[in-house]
Amino acid sequence: MTQHPRPMPGLANHTLREEIRDYWSRRSETFDRAFGHRIAPGPEAAAWAQPMRDHLGPEPLRVLELACGTGEVTRLVHDLGHDVTALDFSEAMLAVAKAKHVGKARLRFLLADAGQTMEPTARYDAVLCRHLVWTLTEPEAAFTDWHRVLRPGGRLLIYDGDWARPKLSGRWAAKALALWERLSPDPDYDGALGERHAAIMERLPFGDGLTAARLAPMLGAAGFTDIRTQSHEPIARAQRRTNGLRNRLRTRVYQRFILTARKG
Repeated sequence: MTQHPRPMPGLANHTLREEIRDYWSRRSETFDRAFGHRIAPGPEAAAWAQPMRDHLGPEPLRVLELACGTGEVTRLVHDLGHDVTALDFSEAMLAVAKAKHVGKARLRFLLADAGQTMEPTARYDAVLCRHLVWTLTEPEAAFTDWHRVLRPGGRLLIYDGDWARPKLSGRWAAKALALWERLSPDPDYDGALGERHAAIMERLPFGDGLTAARLAPMLGAAGFTDIRTQSHEPIARAQRRTNGLRNRLRTRVYQRFILTARKG
């Protein structure tokens, strides 16, 4: 059953969706400093781009990137030669992304909600997103909308993970990071916003964990076919090649995945 956004305590007209938008807007100026958001050139960028090459193919496509944030994934898919519409519902995030990509052809930015894009039916050849699905307040409605905006045979590419709890093999890394944070807080991670993040997460449909196994049947119900999951590990390995110990530990905490599908 779809869980509808609830008002924030004391804010009768402030929905969960608005709280999420305000949270990410406040994070926009420092977003790229936190590990996992900025995509470093070289091995890491190549690892993120490989699933795009594999699933989207070599021919230029009309791609809708959902929740583009500061435009890191935007750069990769655009550099592959695709015509990109990069969508986000935070004006602050879009301002950062636009500044990174000023003057580029084949690229437009759109202020809109990834859960209800309002884009024309069958306009796009592909839809992709990174670390969006876990934040959706009404996931079933969102997946139906993504299916609608794709042409027949269109492709879906999702990068996401289970951010609710460490995976079994990642518990030791989570404990080490928690101790490290107590002894020497990371200036790129704002503790107050971390608490706000947790408060948002506990009210989300996927706040108790997002997995590929949980996601796949929901996409199937929305009409997607050929749903496949692949490992995120090549990206994690690339991140470990270019980061210090604290961030290398972060790559081992959560179960991340890549999922692909098509519109039948």
